[in-house]
Amino acid sequence: MNREEMLHQLLETAQWDVVIIGGGATGLGAALDAASRGYKTLLLEQYDFAKGTSSRSTKLVHGGVRYLQQGNIKLVREALRERGYLLHNAPHLTSVQPFIVPVFSLWEKCFYAIGLKIYDLLSGKLSLGKTQILSKKQTVAHLPAINPHKLSGGILYFDGQFDDSRLCADLAVTAASYGATILNYCKATGFEKNKDKISGVQLTDTSTGKEYTIASKSVINATGVFTDAVMQMDDAAKHDMVSPSQGIHLVIDRSFFPGTDAMMIPKTDDGRVLFAVPWHNEVVLGTTDTPIETAVIEPKPLEEEIEFILTHINRYGTKTVLRSDVKSVYVGLRPLVKMKGTSNTALISRDHTLIIATSGLVTITGGKWTTYRKMAQEAVDNAIFISKQEKKECITRNLLIGNVSVRQELINKLIENNGMLSEKIHPGYPYTKADLIYSVQHEMAITVEDILARRTRLLFLDAAAAIEVSQTVAEMMAQELGKSAQWIEEQVLQFKTLAKQYLLS
Repeated sequence: MNREEMLHQLLETAQWDVVIIGGGATGLGAALDAASRGYKTLLLEQYDFAKGTSSRSTKLVHGGVRYLQQGNIKLVREALRERGYLLHNAPHLTSVQPFIVPVFSLWEKCFYAIGLKIYDLLSGKLSLGKTQILSKKQTVAHLPAINPHKLSGGILYFDGQFDDSRLCADLAVTAASYGATILNYCKATGFEKNKDKISGVQLTDTSTGKEYTIASKSVINATGVFTDAVMQMDDAAKHDMVSPSQGIHLVIDRSFFPGTDAMMIPKTDDGRVLFAVPWHNEVVLGTTDTPIETAVIEPKPLEEEIEFILTHINRYGTKTVLRSDVKSVYVGLRPLVKMKGTSNTALISRDHTLIIATSGLVTITGGKWTTYRKMAQEAVDNAIFISKQEKKECITRNLLIGNVSVRQELINKLIENNGMLSEKIHPGYPYTKADLIYSVQHEMAITVEDILARRTRLLFLDAAAAIEVSQTVAEMMAQELGKSAQWIEEQVLQFKTLAKQYLLS
């Protein structure tokens, strides 16, 4: 996947069957869906793939235990089914994760055991393992760091885990392998219309400033928290569909929660669940649910959110987590669809919404990472239907994502040609210099942030470590991309400024 080749394809294609705006989970899923059916497909992302919400999840592929408690059986059943498909289609980026729910009374033990047994039943043949009731002794064995005071026992259940931005990168590469043209740093700026119907898209390559206008039979808006802005490009009348909600995550050392099991706190003071999840040899704590007025590309954590997570997690552990123990804090925005009479975003449904405008613009928003494939399928189905194109069946239910063997073969060749590329970018983490070069050559990484935040996960795992290596990364990228010393200086400054937001002062 090479950006120059993609730009060439952009110029060479007279008309697209499907244009997708938004390079997060749903947009990339739609690109793969449409391209694998045989449609001429173009995806436009104004920043980098997964720059927004899709790289900032709790790293879970799950049905949603909390949604079961709310009585949303339909959403849970659909998500559990999609969870099974995703674990099968991307085994190199997903895994089965055991979870423990600590309980402090017989009533709690019965209540959560029954609920999680139902959760198992709803997953049917795609179940990941049977829920088990644990004694106090067994619970402590699974969660060595848990405070045993007043502990009655626990419930063991199974869900999925994944690497979100890495999956987005593989979705992009796989879509490209089916013929899709995928462009990051390319912003849709307006629509061309013919008799009030969208017939094309105006766009700007933000890395060069060059402008293009392309023709398209259909357009899908998959821009998450920025959904309203794209709808307003189509219709200037004010749209107020998305209610953004902010969720933060704290990343801490594995020593605070040793072992391989995750912990799920079923009810916090605001009614949410809270997780402590092993991830890339660290532990992710989260999340919060804070309504915000305006969606921004780099949201910042609020002090009350930080204190909320620290307060809750320290009720359960034997080793106190301090602010100084946090290696990275990252923030994501949920594109929740507004519900009348609901001001608390924790109560807004996580189900998705699809809207078809009179212009033909198909908007898909809401939902959750786990159901991205189903959302993509519905968006493409509707885009093809309203543009009266030949219907072709979706094949993504069992379509493998990425090719880990090909990726590793190319990385090995880089190392064969230059043994120094086997060196790690940072001694404390597994990412090599060959990984970096591969991401530039084959995954369209063009900034230091692309490498350290999304192609590798170093910024999310250890912001200080990411800052340490930013100069080296910039120099290697400059050599590969033919950039100047000034570019290196600017990139390092930009990245360090960004990365400081991921550190707690």
